[in-house]
Amino acid sequence: MSSLFHAYIYEPVFAVLVWIHQVVPPHDLGISIILLTIAVRIVLLPLFWKSAKDQSILQTLQPKVKEIQDNHKGDREAQGRALMALYREHKVNPLSGIFFLLLQLPIFIALFQIFTRELGNAVFDSHTFLGLINLDEKSIAIALLAAGLQYIQARLMPQGKGANEGAAKMTRLFALFAGPAISLIVLTSLPSALGLYWVASTVFSVGQQIVINKTIKKEISTS
Repeated sequence: MSSLFHAYIYEPVFAVLVWIHQVVPPHDLGISIILLTIAVRIVLLPLFWKSAKDQSILQTLQPKVKEIQDNHKGDREAQGRALMALYREHKVNPLSGIFFLLLQLPIFIALFQIFTRELGNAVFDSHTFLGLINLDEKSIAIALLAAGLQYIQARLMPQGKGANEGAAKMTRLFALFAGPAISLIVLTSLPSALGLYWVASTVFSVGQQIVINKTIKKEISTS
């Protein structure tokens, strides 16, 4: 498994980072990381888009989920069939959020290994972002920016109402506060190169969520 990870994820990601750093002026590692992040997100855009859109639609379906739960209270099998029919009708996968996280994990691990093993490589003649931040070192500013952007992204998610409101509220509070807090703690202990990747990726996600929200709102208004 480790050899497959190295061959199909680690090496391609590292090769693309090196190539960007070599061909894109001013050969700034921070800019190279941002461009790499954009490239990764564009390549995986259909998968990320589907996952994020499913999560937004699932939030809007919460009243219907509540109705199904009330109508089939005490009959788990009938409740499950009705929920699956609802998800099929709206073409959503309730597990897409987990898939979204699993999709990001191997890429993040590859970048973690690159930024902890390869930054000393002679191919990177500069390890700074715009000459201001040493990407080998920890940066509280980058970590705070990443956590703040994650909070903004969570605020953009539609709020579900109707089904399991207590659980939905707890989930939203976790996304709004605990998620960014955990990111802040983790990123302050890692090279700021990883924090910069997280910032660039989250900016992409925020823009994507804004477009998704407008798309869903338009679909609802025309249905």
